[in-house]
Amino acid sequence: MFSRLSPYWLWALLALPGLGITMSVINATDAKAVHEALHPTGEFAARFMIIAMLASPLALVLKGWRGPRWLKKNRRYFGVAAFFYALAHTVLYLIDLGAVQAVIADLPKLYIWTGWIAFLIFVPLAVTSSDYFVRKLGRNWKTLQRTTYAAAVLTLLHWAALHDWGGLLPALIHFVPLALLEAYRVWYWYLRPRPGIA
Repeated sequence: MFSRLSPYWLWALLALPGLGITMSVINATDAKAVHEALHPTGEFAARFMIIAMLASPLALVLKGWRGPRWLKKNRRYFGVAAFFYALAHTVLYLIDLGAVQAVIADLPKLYIWTGWIAFLIFVPLAVTSSDYFVRKLGRNWKTLQRTTYAAAVLTLLHWAALHDWGGLLPALIHFVPLALLEAYRVWYWYLRPRPGIA
């Protein structure tokens, strides 16, 4: 089933939450519709980023399973989707504030500047996501992709610190599985005892 899923269908599935959010904003009569759309766009940006990052550790844990192999092959789609939801989240935030002065005044807040830096990290990752840049950048492409880990930590802080750390529990629910799988991955490749090595 996974291997037969066309990239076009995958794009359509990834766009579905965005379509629903867009329709809710367009059809809303409440002036708070833009503000209310901030939360779901941010959540889906984080979720798709996490799914993309889960590909390698899941492939290691579930060796031979088709699902993780498919995810590893298609993780760039999820990464690009994460960027576009993050972009929508950022645009909605700017519209919601409505003034440059308000944006600047918000910058010192932990949950704001962490979000901005995470978004700025996303930009080059999305721009260089095509096969052309994979070939052109060579080894540097993988080095660039590792900045995703910094974006993940910043996204966790951004989410957790919302509303005086009121977002801590949902943020942990999303990020703890990723952290555990990545910890296993580090242990497997670097820390586990090797047979025949004293």
